[in-house]
Amino acid sequence: MHLKGALHVHTTCSDGNLSIKQVVAAYTGLGFDFIALTDHDYLMRNGCYDKVRYLKTDLIVFTGLELTVFEKGYLHVNRIDGDRETLHIFNHPAEMDLPLAKAIERINAVAERLPIDAVEITTKGFRTPEYEIDAIPFPKVATDDSHTRQGCGRAWVEMDCARDKDSIIRAIKNNAFWNCYAG
Repeated sequence: MHLKGALHVHTTCSDGNLSIKQVVAAYTGLGFDFIALTDHDYLMRNGCYDKVRYLKTDLIVFTGLELTVFEKGYLHVNRIDGDRETLHIFNHPAEMDLPLAKAIERINAVAERLPIDAVEITTKGFRTPEYEIDAIPFPKVATDDSHTRQGCGRAWVEMDCARDKDSIIRAIKNNAFWNCYAG
């Protein structure tokens, strides 16, 4: 089955401007099949994602966290929970404002501590092609890191796989997807 999804979405559970219900409506309206709610760990309100189980939607809604990791400065890694599988994505390396070689050092250092499965090649949904290189030995994903309605749907992944959380996670880990950009 052909699926379209967003892997980095913020809500009012941390620093986003849209509620979970509003985010689901926005991405449904854009033709998405799945989204991953990845609010910031240090801002996350207790029990905020409990609302997800009561949503009436055909959208697959992953829950996760944008983890704050310290490695010569603060970095972000998304942890996205499936039913049995977990996906870890190193977020927005271009925002570290480092020379490429230093950014790669940080990605590799974090990968020694956390099971990094993919690296974002976008900043707020805009392509950062300098990170689409073999020197970064992980699948490269496009995400929009949306915090507002205007940020929804700028960049996403598409894949052909079964319509369930763990199949989606395995497709990303196996680099069996492609990146897409609005415009």
